[in-house]
Amino acid sequence: MTGLDGLDRDKLSGYSICTSPRSGSNFLCQHLSGTGLLGHPLEYFNWGGRRYFDDPDYPKDIAGQVWKILTMGATPNGIYGLKLFAHQHDWISGEVNWVDALPNLRFVLLTRRDLLGQAISWARALQTGQNRSSQPMAQKPVFDAGLIQSQLNALARERARWEMFFARTGIEPLRFEYGTMIEDPRHAVSQVAELMGLKPPSKLDPGNVTVELQRDASNLEWADRFRAERGDPNILDLI
Repeated sequence: MTGLDGLDRDKLSGYSICTSPRSGSNFLCQHLSGTGLLGHPLEYFNWGGRRYFDDPDYPKDIAGQVWKILTMGATPNGIYGLKLFAHQHDWISGEVNWVDALPNLRFVLLTRRDLLGQAISWARALQTGQNRSSQPMAQKPVFDAGLIQSQLNALARERARWEMFFARTGIEPLRFEYGTMIEDPRHAVSQVAELMGLKPPSKLDPGNVTVELQRDASNLEWADRFRAERGDPNILDLI
């Protein structure tokens, strides 16, 4: 079956990393891409991000973005990868059924156990404009309990939406947790390779990874301060 400018869809297979912001997904994606065999997973439905990081002419139209997933996102062996946040589904769902548009698609779910730490990381990134360690910091972050609460709520929704998606469809994704993935990325990459029917790589080249952990002592200080201000155990939050 061909389409999208003559691409043979039957010869393509791929995976979607279903996750949320500040989950360590860039770290995982760079390791996967560095194998040269497991596609190049990126946020292909985030045209603004792709124009900033990769291609100033990256398409705004969703059909063009799907084409990029199957070409730019693929390695020569026909395996492609992408990364998707739950809220990014809303950007495209009115125009494309993305699961149907991507052939032979498999799923990876990446979560982070420390949800407050993830929310703090997201709040800091929003303040500094530094989504990756390689980006310059626009301004220094300042503690803002309201912003942290807002991102905590958003992350709870992101996680719940993915879990509902998998429960409703009966799809069982390959699951990773941030902490164990960071400690042993080779094991995570090996599992994705097995998911795609490939032999796991014997080793990883750390030179393929340009992102670094951005967490510092202030993250823990903010967590303690947030719990002191917002940690009423008699409240069960609405999200």
